[in-house]
Amino acid sequence: MSRNLRRRNRHKSQNANPASSKDYRRLKNTLGLQPAFSQDHIEDIHHTALRVLEELGIRILNQEARNLFKDVGVQVDENTKMVSISPELVELCLSSAPKVIEMQGAKSENRVTLGGNNIAFVCVGGAPHVSDIDRGKRVATLTDTRNFIRLCEYFDVIHLLSPNVESQDIPVPFRHLHVTESQLTLSHKPLFIYSRGSGQVNDAHEMVRIMRGLSPSEFEQKVWCYTIINTNSPRQLDVPMCQGIIDFARAGQLSVITPFTLAGAMAPISMTGALVLQHAEAMAGITLSQIVRPGSPVMYGSFTSNVDMKSGSPAFGTPESVRAAFGAGQLARHIGIPWRGSAATASNLPDEQSVYEFMMSAWGSILGGVNMLVHAAGWLEGGLTGSFEKFILDIEVLQTFAEIFDPLDANREELSFEAIASVDPGGHFFGCEQTMSRYKDAFYEPLVSDWSNYGQWMESGGLSATKRANEIWKSVLKEYDQPDIPVDRAEALNEFIERRTREGGSAI
Repeated sequence: MSRNLRRRNRHKSQNANPASSKDYRRLKNTLGLQPAFSQDHIEDIHHTALRVLEELGIRILNQEARNLFKDVGVQVDENTKMVSISPELVELCLSSAPKVIEMQGAKSENRVTLGGNNIAFVCVGGAPHVSDIDRGKRVATLTDTRNFIRLCEYFDVIHLLSPNVESQDIPVPFRHLHVTESQLTLSHKPLFIYSRGSGQVNDAHEMVRIMRGLSPSEFEQKVWCYTIINTNSPRQLDVPMCQGIIDFARAGQLSVITPFTLAGAMAPISMTGALVLQHAEAMAGITLSQIVRPGSPVMYGSFTSNVDMKSGSPAFGTPESVRAAFGAGQLARHIGIPWRGSAATASNLPDEQSVYEFMMSAWGSILGGVNMLVHAAGWLEGGLTGSFEKFILDIEVLQTFAEIFDPLDANREELSFEAIASVDPGGHFFGCEQTMSRYKDAFYEPLVSDWSNYGQWMESGGLSATKRANEIWKSVLKEYDQPDIPVDRAEALNEFIERRTREGGSAI
């Protein structure tokens, strides 16, 4: 296993899978997309969402955001903080948002394209706990955060960094400094920044400029980082989320506007009604971003699923969530905005439930045409836990998706008439010329799956997939090579962190 893992290391090989000629770093979804609605029904949902914004409005708790809406003629009630946005303004702002977004990493090979049929996979994000089968569930620390970053850097099929797990051993005023530093020094991939007040956002943006060697104007000309903006469904945007939209738009960085519309709880129990609310809230956030800076990068996010009506707990990988993903993809394409979806599970362990719920969620988003698949590796317990074993199990699935995206060829050689002719009826193709010339790299080589027979499997220890995943993530961390970082920039980054720490950091 160790030798095979070394061959998978992206610093020593072009691909995360040594038996594949495919480059997992830039993936395009070549599959046919699955609609949930007719085009007439999509128009009805869009029109109803516009009615929600104009006739019912959305509560905006951030004063600066309300002022920005008032500056462009939007009706604002300061007593209730309700903002009524006209369809004309929404449509104008939708038209200014980019249809394709290029995110920059430390090197050109780390560039990520969002939009069209491009697809990027992202690790679990925001879990307060971490787990592995050795130590069980526990409060996450900076060490855990850094280990997830190392795993994300190691596998090419993970394209963007994420908040993975919360570093709760670091006080909040300083946490953003250490997490951002970890992303910048342990990985070359585009990074994530929490929107937890302008102070923390400004610190993190400055750290990106330092490590990437950018002037303020150079930083604003390209997209180097992103944030996730969650609405407070139903129909509310809170103070830090509005501020995040404003700060990221002004800096030319990416906001992913994601309503949290769970049908039966924070959204109507009708899945179509939940999509109407999701669409309205997403368009409100997108509109604010374009008011701040027309053309600023923004994504249409969705997280629509249902709840268990017996307990009220979120449910994922359900038939309802899959159909909602199909609909969300249609709505994002209808307004011409790149779409973020999710792959989630409510399971508490990296078990069979976690796999089939994840697979259903992922297929829903992929067949819906997702551009950024968040929580695609390591998510457990409805997002409360990041699991190291689940991360590896999910990597196997993501690499399988990457292989599926490569369409089959039907040229003369692939039609294989000569190979068929070379084997007598009732014979086999193991020793034919075509097989002998291709057998080493003809098929995908699994990361976790064990295809040996029962006797061989038992002789090798009889390990379950979860236990094999446990061995793999530990081996990866041992073999991880930290990317080369310019010494002068690393020193400048440390000096910045030390200074901001002396100054007391930045509270939310």
